[in-house]
Amino acid sequence: MAERSTAAVDVADNGGDEPLTAKAGKATTDGAADTQAAESPAAGSQSAEEETALERDGERQGGEPSYSTPDLHSGHKLARRYRLEECVTRLDGFSSWRAMDEKLRRAVGVHILPADHPRARSVLAAARSSALLGDPRFVQVLDAVEENDLVYVVHEWLPDAVELTALLAAGPFEPHDAYQLVDQLSQAMAAAHREGLAHLRLTPGAVLRTSTGQYRIRGLAVNAALRGISVDGPQRTDTEAIGALLYAALTQRWPYENDAYGLTGLPKGVGLVAPDQVRAGVHRGLSELAMRALVNDGATASRQEPPCTTPDELAKAVAAMPRIRPPEPAFTAPPEYQRTTYQQGNYARPAAMPGAGATQPTPTPPPPLQTRTGKALKWAVSALLIAALGLGSWQVADKLLDNRNGSEEPRTSETETTNQDGDKPAAPVPLAIQDAQEYAPDGAPQNANNVGATHDSDSTTYWRSRSYFDGPDLVPSVKQGVGIVYDLGSDKDIAGASIALRYGGDHTTISVYAVDSLSPSGPVGSMKQIATGRTSDSTLKVTAKQPVKSRYVLIWMTAMPYSPQDEYSDPGYKQGITDVAFTG
Repeated sequence: MAERSTAAVDVADNGGDEPLTAKAGKATTDGAADTQAAESPAAGSQSAEEETALERDGERQGGEPSYSTPDLHSGHKLARRYRLEECVTRLDGFSSWRAMDEKLRRAVGVHILPADHPRARSVLAAARSSALLGDPRFVQVLDAVEENDLVYVVHEWLPDAVELTALLAAGPFEPHDAYQLVDQLSQAMAAAHREGLAHLRLTPGAVLRTSTGQYRIRGLAVNAALRGISVDGPQRTDTEAIGALLYAALTQRWPYENDAYGLTGLPKGVGLVAPDQVRAGVHRGLSELAMRALVNDGATASRQEPPCTTPDELAKAVAAMPRIRPPEPAFTAPPEYQRTTYQQGNYARPAAMPGAGATQPTPTPPPPLQTRTGKALKWAVSALLIAALGLGSWQVADKLLDNRNGSEEPRTSETETTNQDGDKPAAPVPLAIQDAQEYAPDGAPQNANNVGATHDSDSTTYWRSRSYFDGPDLVPSVKQGVGIVYDLGSDKDIAGASIALRYGGDHTTISVYAVDSLSPSGPVGSMKQIATGRTSDSTLKVTAKQPVKSRYVLIWMTAMPYSPQDEYSDPGYKQGITDVAFTG
């Protein structure tokens, strides 16, 4: 799993007005306080902005110390595993890179700074604390290491995600989309603060939306540590930041006087104006919610409800709102039906001449069977029916006589005929599995190292998914699905599959597809489905209507039951696969 290459690392500072709640905070650089304020910077979402961030590296404010960035280059390898490919930020003595994890063959992001950098210890501590959270709503820290005079932090890279900066540039959000934004962000930050973790740089560049509509927050604790930012009220700072993002989503304006993140600020001198007064058609409840989060010098919603000062209070305020439904899909009306010339009865008829008289009425023809020909046909059909009935009666009588005369002769039963060896269905044949590999088209594998446990004939070993907050259906709120591809060694006729699951409950849905390789090309919807099934038990058997010939088979899971916490994962919607067997 990894962040988008064009929305790389949320560490470049492109301005933005300072939240008032951050005034009390102090950005510390060598352990001592300096005058750098806790601004709201964001990552560049386009390569041009990343280049601008690199150019700003040498522009330091007066009085700020300058640090030498480690001399690294594309192709440099860390821990004989992470190959640096593209530098996306170089600032404050650290650099951020897009890299390749050659062991797991996936893109990752890496922050690098010298081990003697005054912030190195705090960065390591922040990264390790963030990694322990393990919440899928945050971009995960994968590794935090001090090695060879360097400190580096490795994190996910999400190739299918889009920065909120780019989404806001496209226009204001629909009410349902804005509701999902504030709901997911407030719940995620409430969970982080319960574990003692703050963000302090929650800007449009720090929020990503995946192709499934799920929002992911990157840089939890780490980005603030890299910049040496600390504040007296971290919960208030993060809550106000979420309010600013909601305000921007509703109005496409930044709720401060200065322009920031590609958005126009509010007019100078007018103060904080409610979103529904900035743009027509803004949802009233969301407008008031944004104002309750943006409590600046006493500014609250027009109804003067209590301000939200923590992410948990904001999440509860969102939950108390009436749920905002997604808009109904718009269907294009079919074109009005028009009769053709032939249907209108004008085929091969000359057009009426100008001045022609009134059309003479056409005489109505008699019913078909009342004509002379019709009457003859009716008598002929009647005669044929009488002859057919007589012939049929004679054949039935002759058959009955034959049966009575030969009643003592042995006869072959119909059962014996249908039970000949040639008509018996063939018994299912087990198909051996040669290899397996996890399939993650979104670049976010679940547990790639343990796929072999699903075909080792050992019921005590298993592959498991991550734990999700939404479910049981993964589509569309979480992702399109999770799965494993199996190699049968050669083309085989696949008639069914038997899958042993780790968790029971409502409910698990699995489909079986024939694919072209261990790393299939194209979306799942383009693959040939062999069978599908749903269960609330810990086993699932699916059978194909007709056997399908293929060497590679995909087990694709689109729904998982809710299960409590165990020794490996948090409570949530999750599933594990113990054993898989195919029959042909």
